[in-house]
Amino acid sequence: MTDGRAADLYERDFVAWTRAQVSALRRLAESRPNEPAVDFPHLIEEIADLGKSERDAVRSHVRTIIEHCLKLRHSAANDPRAAWMSTIGRTRTALEDKLSPSLRRDLRVQLPRLYAQARRDAGRDLALFGEPDAAAALPDASPFSLDQLLRHDWYPSR
Repeated sequence: MTDGRAADLYERDFVAWTRAQVSALRRLAESRPNEPAVDFPHLIEEIADLGKSERDAVRSHVRTIIEHCLKLRHSAANDPRAAWMSTIGRTRTALEDKLSPSLRRDLRVQLPRLYAQARRDAGRDLALFGEPDAAAALPDASPFSLDQLLRHDWYPSR
Protein backbone atom coordinates (compact mmCIF):
# COMPACT_ATOMS: atom_id res chain seq x y z
CA MET A 1 0.00 0.00 0.00
CA THR A 2 1.45 3.35 -1.02
CA ASP A 3 1.65 6.22 1.43
CA GLY A 4 -1.29 7.99 -0.23
CA ARG A 5 -3.49 4.91 -0.13
CA ALA A 6 -2.55 4.20 3.49
CA ALA A 7 -3.30 7.78 4.49
CA ASP A 8 -6.62 7.66 2.65
CA LEU A 9 -7.56 4.37 4.35
CA TYR A 10 -6.57 5.86 7.71
CA GLU A 11 -9.05 8.71 7.14
CA ARG A 12 -11.83 6.52 5.72
CA ASP A 13 -11.66 3.45 7.96
CA PHE A 14 -9.30 3.45 10.92
CA VAL A 15 -9.97 -0.17 11.84
CA ALA A 16 -9.23 -1.38 8.32
CA TRP A 17 -6.06 0.75 8.41
CA THR A 18 -4.92 -0.93 11.64
CA ARG A 19 -5.46 -4.36 10.06
CA ALA A 20 -3.50 -3.34 6.96
CA GLN A 21 -0.67 -1.94 9.08
CA VAL A 22 -0.51 -5.09 11.21
CA SER A 23 -0.22 -7.20 8.04
CA ALA A 24 2.49 -4.93 6.62
CA LEU A 25 4.43 -4.95 9.89
CA ARG A 26 4.27 -8.75 10.08
CA ARG A 27 5.66 -9.01 6.55
CA LEU A 28 8.38 -6.51 7.42
CA ALA A 29 9.23 -8.37 10.64
CA GLU A 30 9.61 -11.62 8.65
CA SER A 31 11.90 -10.00 6.09
CA ARG A 32 13.97 -8.09 8.68
CA PRO A 33 13.87 -10.19 11.85
CA ASN A 34 17.16 -8.76 13.17
CA GLU A 35 16.17 -5.08 13.04
CA PRO A 36 17.25 -3.97 16.53
CA ALA A 37 15.61 -0.54 16.44
CA VAL A 38 12.07 -1.89 16.00
CA ASP A 39 10.24 -3.98 18.60
CA PHE A 40 8.04 -5.70 16.02
CA PRO A 41 6.04 -7.99 18.34
CA HIS A 42 4.97 -5.20 20.68
CA LEU A 43 4.42 -2.67 17.88
CA ILE A 44 2.20 -5.12 16.02
CA GLU A 45 0.26 -5.93 19.20
CA GLU A 46 -0.30 -2.25 20.03
CA ILE A 47 -1.58 -1.36 16.57
CA ALA A 48 -3.87 -4.40 16.53
CA ASP A 49 -5.21 -3.37 19.94
CA LEU A 50 -6.04 0.12 18.65
CA GLY A 51 -8.39 -1.38 16.08
CA LYS A 52 -9.91 -3.74 18.64
CA SER A 53 -10.50 -0.86 21.05
CA GLU A 54 -12.41 1.07 18.39
CA ARG A 55 -14.43 -2.02 17.53
CA ASP A 56 -15.23 -2.70 21.17
CA ALA A 57 -16.29 0.91 21.77
CA VAL A 58 -18.66 0.82 18.79
CA ARG A 59 -20.15 -2.47 19.94
CA SER A 60 -20.64 -1.06 23.44
CA HIS A 61 -22.43 2.00 22.04
CA VAL A 62 -24.78 -0.18 20.00
CA ARG A 63 -25.56 -2.35 23.05
CA THR A 64 -26.47 0.81 24.97
CA ILE A 65 -28.78 1.95 22.17
CA ILE A 66 -30.48 -1.46 21.99
CA GLU A 67 -30.92 -1.62 25.76
CA HIS A 68 -32.58 1.78 25.91
CA CYS A 69 -34.72 1.06 22.83
CA LEU A 70 -35.99 -2.10 24.53
CA LYS A 71 -36.87 -0.11 27.65
CA LEU A 72 -38.69 2.51 25.56
CA ARG A 73 -40.71 -0.15 23.78
CA HIS A 74 -41.53 -2.42 26.74
CA SER A 75 -41.56 -0.32 29.90
CA ALA A 76 -44.81 1.20 31.14
CA ALA A 77 -42.87 3.80 33.13
CA ASN A 78 -43.13 7.38 31.91
CA ASP A 79 -40.58 9.19 34.06
CA PRO A 80 -37.38 7.64 32.66
CA ARG A 81 -38.41 7.84 28.98
CA ALA A 82 -36.82 11.25 28.33
CA ALA A 83 -33.54 10.09 29.91
CA TRP A 84 -33.54 6.91 27.81
CA MET A 85 -34.11 8.94 24.65
CA SER A 86 -31.37 11.37 25.64
CA THR A 87 -28.94 8.50 26.20
CA ILE A 88 -29.82 7.04 22.81
CA GLY A 89 -29.25 10.41 21.13
CA ARG A 90 -25.90 11.05 22.82
CA THR A 91 -24.75 7.51 22.04
CA ARG A 92 -25.69 7.86 18.37
CA THR A 93 -23.72 11.10 18.24
CA ALA A 94 -20.69 9.38 19.79
CA LEU A 95 -20.93 6.72 17.07
CA GLU A 96 -20.83 9.25 14.22
CA ASP A 97 -17.06 9.69 14.41
CA LYS A 98 -16.30 6.05 15.09
CA LEU A 99 -18.49 4.18 12.63
CA SER A 100 -16.46 3.14 9.59
CA PRO A 101 -17.40 0.75 6.78
CA SER A 102 -15.56 -2.16 8.42
CA LEU A 103 -17.17 -1.48 11.79
CA ARG A 104 -20.62 -1.24 10.19
CA ARG A 105 -20.01 -4.68 8.64
CA ASP A 106 -18.90 -5.98 12.03
CA LEU A 107 -22.09 -4.65 13.63
CA ARG A 108 -24.26 -6.37 11.03
CA VAL A 109 -22.57 -9.68 11.84
CA GLN A 110 -22.53 -9.14 15.60
CA LEU A 111 -26.04 -7.67 15.96
CA PRO A 112 -27.68 -10.90 17.22
CA ARG A 113 -25.02 -11.29 19.93
CA LEU A 114 -25.11 -7.61 20.87
CA TYR A 115 -28.90 -7.79 21.04
CA ALA A 116 -28.77 -10.82 23.36
CA GLN A 117 -26.40 -8.99 25.70
CA ALA A 118 -28.48 -5.80 25.69
CA ARG A 119 -31.67 -7.82 26.17
CA ARG A 120 -30.19 -9.45 29.25
CA ASP A 121 -29.20 -6.07 30.72
CA ALA A 122 -32.54 -4.43 29.89
CA GLY A 123 -34.44 -7.39 31.34
CA ARG A 124 -32.43 -7.21 34.55
CA ASP A 125 -33.07 -3.47 34.89
CA LEU A 126 -36.78 -3.76 34.15
CA ALA A 127 -37.15 -6.52 36.73
CA LEU A 128 -35.16 -4.55 39.32
CA PHE A 129 -37.42 -1.54 38.84
CA GLY A 130 -40.60 -3.51 39.35
CA GLU A 131 -41.50 -4.47 35.80
CA PRO A 132 -40.98 -8.25 35.65
CA ASP A 133 -43.73 -8.66 33.04
CA ALA A 134 -41.99 -6.17 30.74
CA ALA A 135 -38.70 -8.01 31.29
CA ALA A 136 -40.35 -11.32 30.40
CA ALA A 137 -41.88 -9.81 27.25
CA LEU A 138 -38.56 -8.84 25.66
CA PRO A 139 -38.28 -10.66 22.32
CA ASP A 140 -35.60 -13.28 21.79
CA ALA A 141 -34.53 -11.78 18.46
CA SER A 142 -33.94 -8.12 17.75
CA PRO A 143 -37.05 -6.27 16.59
CA PHE A 144 -34.75 -3.42 15.50
CA SER A 145 -32.64 -3.22 12.36
CA LEU A 146 -29.15 -1.78 12.51
CA ASP A 147 -30.31 1.11 10.33
CA GLN A 148 -33.07 1.95 12.82
CA LEU A 149 -30.69 1.77 15.76
CA LEU A 150 -28.28 4.20 14.12
CA ARG A 151 -30.85 6.68 12.76
CA HIS A 152 -30.96 9.92 14.73
CA ASP A 153 -34.66 10.52 14.14
CA TRP A 154 -35.95 7.06 15.08
CA TYR A 155 -37.13 5.87 18.50
CA PRO A 156 -39.29 2.83 19.16
CA SER A 157 -42.82 3.34 20.38
CA ARG A 158 -44.65 1.21 22.91
